[in-house]
Amino acid sequence: MTAESSCHVIMADDEPHIGRIVQMKLEQGPFVVTLTYDGEEALDVVQAAERVDLLLLDLMMPRKTGLEVLRVLREQERFKSLPIVILTAGGNAQDLRAAMQLGATEVLTKPFSPKKLYALVARLTNVATDESGAVAE
Repeated sequence: MTAESSCHVIMADDEPHIGRIVQMKLEQGPFVVTLTYDGEEALDVVQAAERVDLLLLDLMMPRKTGLEVLRVLREQERFKSLPIVILTAGGNAQDLRAAMQLGATEVLTKPFSPKKLYALVARLTNVATDESGAVAE
């Protein structure tokens, strides 16, 4: 697969093992994953990236929360239509409502199945998959 046909996914989560699991799963398909570990870094990487196809954003992170990152990105024209999936461990109802009001595309509660996440990312980036969730040839 060439770089031109791959989708760039940025993952922001302060738990490195979660990022590595997601990266390994998504990179089995047409995705290139950039890992970031706090909200400030995520914002810097997204804004500096030439191309971003999807952002996976944990709610609870140091320096900037996922909600703060979401708010800043949705205020910028370039990122108004960027698919942003919020990942949350606890997912209190108030935070989830706030995420949707700020423009989150989807919310996924941890723990989540890597296969379910892959299918969601594929759907949001218009990557064709077969019934099993694998990339269609």
